[in-house]
Amino acid sequence: MRFGFSRKRFSDLSEQEILALAISSEEDDARIYRGYAETLREDYPDSARVFEGMAAEEDEHRRRLIALHEDRFGKVIPLIRREHVAGYYNRKPVWLVENLGLDRIRAEAEGMEKDAERFYLQAASRTSDAATRKLLGDLAAAEAGHQQKADDLAAEHLDAAARRTEDETAHRQFILTWVQPGLAGLMDGSVSTLAPIFATAFATQDTWTTFLVGLAASVGAGISMGFTEAASDDGQLSGRGSPVKRGLATGVMTTVGGLGHALPYLIPHFWTATIIACIVVFIELWAIAWIQNRYMETPFFRATLQVVVGGALVLAAGVLIGSG
Repeated sequence: MRFGFSRKRFSDLSEQEILALAISSEEDDARIYRGYAETLREDYPDSARVFEGMAAEEDEHRRRLIALHEDRFGKVIPLIRREHVAGYYNRKPVWLVENLGLDRIRAEAEGMEKDAERFYLQAASRTSDAATRKLLGDLAAAEAGHQQKADDLAAEHLDAAARRTEDETAHRQFILTWVQPGLAGLMDGSVSTLAPIFATAFATQDTWTTFLVGLAASVGAGISMGFTEAASDDGQLSGRGSPVKRGLATGVMTTVGGLGHALPYLIPHFWTATIIACIVVFIELWAIAWIQNRYMETPFFRATLQVVVGGALVLAAGVLIGSG
């Protein structure tokens, strides 16, 4: 079968090619589920067993399809995969989904079953062989019932206590890997850049110069904080997760925190830009206090005292130095 530079349309596939596509798809799905299981095994062993059970189900589907292909067309199965067929559903790489956490993996698995069900229904409608139509219809029903199968496996391996433990672990990992580093970056970017930006603003009263200083301070701080976070802890002993993720969260949020009150100085009128920048600073500091209270369980009054009062002091220092 030649594909050249274009992909084949699903409507142009022969019955043998449809079976070959189904076989390769089941093989891919089983491999993806095992990848999820391996990813989850250390922190979520019960969910890992659920995905291992789902992979075994896909293996059984593949064996039934291969047996049917051998009966009808022989043992030589054409090489045809998802990427060879125009409009055929794609699967996200395991590494892309695993970075988004347990709930995202569960949702992705549910979407995979719905995609497979639609494929088998379409494939069954295009075959004239009774045995093939029956198997494809059975597999469509099996994919539709996989949610129930997943629920059965979850009931077997994930009792209420295990699910609660895994959800707590996922929440804790989210806090340690994303929220805590991101919050540290936002605090550093929002507070540490206040003095240089407002000192420059009041010393020069030149909005463009102030913006350039703010941009340089924000980007520089973001790069520095990101690399420092990534290099300070590989996450193996602390359990804080991937250093790359933490470095990215810290670096991006540091830059965002500084740019928030630097961007208003793109406005050419000095006092208009300064007033807007002060409003942005107020919003940033209250947002930090809210995040501390919401995710880090810091009492709101203490978070406000630490962040808002501290930020106000840094802002005042920048204004006084720039005005001196």
